[in-house]
Amino acid sequence: MTIIELTNVKKTYALGKVEVEAVRGVSFAIEKGDFISIAGPSGSGKSTILNLIGCIDTPTAGTVDIEGRPTAGLSDKELTILRHDAIGFIFQSFNLIPVLDVYENIEFPLLMGAGGPPKKERRAWVESLVAEVGLEQWRRHKPNELSGGQRQRVAIARALVTRPRIVLADEPTANLDSKTGEQIISLMKKINREIATTFIFSTHDPSIVQEADHVIRLHDGEVVENVRTTEAAAVRSVE
Repeated sequence: MTIIELTNVKKTYALGKVEVEAVRGVSFAIEKGDFISIAGPSGSGKSTILNLIGCIDTPTAGTVDIEGRPTAGLSDKELTILRHDAIGFIFQSFNLIPVLDVYENIEFPLLMGAGGPPKKERRAWVESLVAEVGLEQWRRHKPNELSGGQRQRVAIARALVTRPRIVLADEPTANLDSKTGEQIISLMKKINREIATTFIFSTHDPSIVQEADHVIRLHDGEVVENVRTTEAAAVRSVE
């Protein structure tokens, strides 16, 4: 089942009097449950693509469809609901709230707006995520009391707390040492397999790219490779 589809997407930014093409006619589809890497060097368009998929930005031309809905036709309110309900974000700078502890940072998205789960249900779900990312001992610690890897684990749990169908991770290992980075990708992959969340992460690290089931490589804003691993292809052929 296709969950995301980009068709001839272009994105142009104005840099003074000069127009810069960040994305040049990109087309690809992402299936539900994919664990996908958007790879390429700095400036290749990785972050721009994630921002377009995450409805943080809009294309200059072309279409971005999320769960069969063209995002261009959605109102600001509808886009806000889509981002909150369907999409989780993991940022390379973590973006945790300094005054909140681990538990509170993870819980925070559930407190935004109306219609959240009852307190008892919310508490049980947040506690299960704290355990899932291995931070039970640090649940009352503030971000400045955690290592980079621990803060990224909090960011992953926070991204999952609204039970999104899609998680976008922009260079999630960029500020981590190689060992911790591998652990973070392994955690993301474990969650992907257990609850079928679609993970899309950007990276320029070849060792991280090889962990993906589906790889899209960008260069100068264009797709130069779009492949699935043999294992992923075999699984899908059985399905």
